[in-house]
Amino acid sequence: MNRYTSLILGFLLTGSHIYAQSSDLKNWPKGASPKEVGLKIAEKFVVTPHTNFNRPTPPRVISYPETCTWYGALTFARVTGNKDLTKKLANRFEPLFHEEAKMIPVPDHVDYSVFGSVPLELYKQTKEQKYYDLGMGIADKQWGPPEGPRVVPASHIYYAQGLTWQTRMWIDDMYMINALQTQAYRVTKDPKYIDRAAKEMVVYLDSLQKDNGLFYHAPDVPYFWGRGNGWMAAGMTEILSSLPENNPNRPRILEGYHKMMASLLKYQASSGAWRQLIDEPSSWEESSGTGMFAYAMVTGVKKGWLDKSKYAPAARKAWLALVNFIDENNNVREVCEGTNKKNSKQYYFDRQRITGDLHGQAPVLWTAAALLE
Repeated sequence: MNRYTSLILGFLLTGSHIYAQSSDLKNWPKGASPKEVGLKIAEKFVVTPHTNFNRPTPPRVISYPETCTWYGALTFARVTGNKDLTKKLANRFEPLFHEEAKMIPVPDHVDYSVFGSVPLELYKQTKEQKYYDLGMGIADKQWGPPEGPRVVPASHIYYAQGLTWQTRMWIDDMYMINALQTQAYRVTKDPKYIDRAAKEMVVYLDSLQKDNGLFYHAPDVPYFWGRGNGWMAAGMTEILSSLPENNPNRPRILEGYHKMMASLLKYQASSGAWRQLIDEPSSWEESSGTGMFAYAMVTGVKKGWLDKSKYAPAARKAWLALVNFIDENNNVREVCEGTNKKNSKQYYFDRQRITGDLHGQAPVLWTAAALLE
């Protein structure tokens, strides 16, 4: 073999090695393995007091970022077979049956109803009836008749259409609603729960997805906010993971998912992250949206919804970017603060960048579990 041939062969072998590394979702650099990272974030959550959107005062009820992190930690515990972690997460829940009972949210809003996904996951892992009763009560109430002070005229219209009366056409809703109703289906195997979620998802897709595959925060807020789109990506992932192949709404949801994932490929930064406003290059790289997109993309690759050769490199880069957001105290940096909707681009540019906010901790756990599942 002459020197020229050796150089060419070496280049080809090196190139294939680089490609294998770039699309590998199993082998990771030191300190970046999903099992190691997920355990650190889960253990951090176990000892974190109930949070109140970064306010110094304790919350009145369990907030949805805490719910989403709790659910993520439980999922990670189940996937890794970590019974000790499950026990710690169950112990954290126990006061809610006693002295902290008033902290269980009244399920009259999507952000409160999603709490039911936690007791349902605890039921899946422990088979204790008290978790089932609490979680299923919340899931059924979400599709019950409109009641309480949050009811508005539109609530009755949505209810008459077979949707939850809590529908409000914010993209955040598609995680909150799907996480709960999909969990109810997983626990009961009753198709009415997954059918509800699928019908709701199609209405949101038809109403809110734009030609570029992304979503405005709400119909009257024409900006592609990162975490808002993250909720949509995670919500589609959550339901597609359990939606039967013969469900009539599955093709439409899969179409919306594919359209979004293709768009996200175009907007992923060289670091592997996505930005606070996805399509604004001057916008800062934000961790919670990045985590949610990583979860959606990793799951899609592993379940065969996405072309591995095309999406696995992006999924790997996204996980490594997510790991890089974690500081020495196991807090995720660069998390957009809790955000209302507002028809102002500057409003989204100016959102505070928080460290340790549970909006950012939660999707690390979802993605870690997805990589290990």
